Amino acid sequence: MTVEIGHVEAIFRYPVKSMAGESLEAAEIGWHGLEGDRRLAFRRLEDRGGFPWLTASKLPDLLRFTPQRQGGANLPTHIRTPEGQAMPVFSQELAAEVGRLYGLPVQMMQLKQGIFDEASISVIASATVHEISRLAGLNPDVRRFRPNIVARLLRPIPFQEDEWLGGVLSFGEGNDAPAIIVTQRDVRCAMVNLDPDTATPAPEVLKAVVRANQNHAGIYATVTRTGRVAVGQTIYLRPTTDKT
Repeated sequence: MTVEIGHVEAIFRYPVKSMAGESLEAAEIGWHGLEGDRRLAFRRLEDRGGFPWLTASKLPDLLRFTPQRQGGANLPTHIRTPEGQAMPVFSQELAAEVGRLYGLPVQMMQLKQGIFDEASISVIASATVHEISRLAGLNPDVRRFRPNIVARLLRPIPFQEDEWLGGVLSFGEGNDAPAIIVTQRDVRCAMVNLDPDTATPAPEVLKAVVRANQNHAGIYATVTRTGRVAVGQTIYLRPTTDKT
C-alpha cells in the first residue's frame, strides 16, 4: 500500500561534479537523474583507473567554483572561480587554473548520461541532517550532503530513510508522477566534512554519521518513472513489502 510520508522541501542539481550546486524550485527527472545533473566533470589525465574524475575529496576548493548559465543554456557556459573570475567551461584557462590547484593536468569532460558515484538520484531527510548537525555541534547545512531531493517527513525521525530500502518513492499526485526505487543507503565519505562555502573541513560531521548510523545518511535511487518534481510536492512511499 502506498502511504504519504512527507513533502519535497528542496531540490538541488550539481551541473559540474563536486562544484557548487544549484537550488531549484522544480526539475525534470529523466532516466539518468535530474536534467543537467553532474553532466560535466574534470578528468584527471594521469589516472587510468575506472574513476578518473576529480572530486572535492581530492581538491576541496572545487566546492568554491560556481557553474553559471548564459542565454538560457541547459548546461553551464561559464565557471566562476573562488576569486570571482568567470571562465568558459571548456576553456584551457579554466582547466589550467584547476590543474594548478590540483597539481596535475585535468580536462573538462561532458557525459550525456551523467557522472555518478553510485546511482543517479540521492535523497536525504531534513530530520537526518538536523540530527547529524546536532551531534557534530554545528548549524545544519544540507549542502554538505549534496542531495538531489530533501524530504521533510511527517514523522521527523532521523535516519528514517533506511526503512525505504527496496521501496518506491513517488512525487506528486497521479499515475504519471515521477518515481524512483531505493537501491541502497548512502555510505558517507569525508566530503560531508567540507564547508560548502569555504571548503574548510570539520571532521566531527563524518564522526557523527559513523557514531549515529554506521556511516549511513540518506539513500540512493534509480528512476522508474520520469516526470517533474517540485518543491512542496507530496512524497509517497510504497514499501518493499507491498506485493500489490
